[in-house]
Amino acid sequence: MSRPDTLSARQVAILHVIGDWTIEHGEAPTVREFGARVGVASTGSVAYQLSRLEARGLISRTGHRWRSCRLCA
Repeated sequence: MSRPDTLSARQVAILHVIGDWTIEHGEAPTVREFGARVGVASTGSVAYQLSRLEARGLISRTGHRWRSCRLCA
């Protein structure tokens, strides 16, 4: 079991996807695009990981949709 302050490999991958995709496209990917990039078919699993990252203050979003998320400093 991982420590609570440690990111999982999937969470690290999602953070990389946000950064890379935003550079390429000017906005974050959709939940399905996140899943395709990190190898997760379940949109619920992706949304769960995103919400955990948001709760830790690593990402934020301006609206209700995950497509508006961005990395926090």
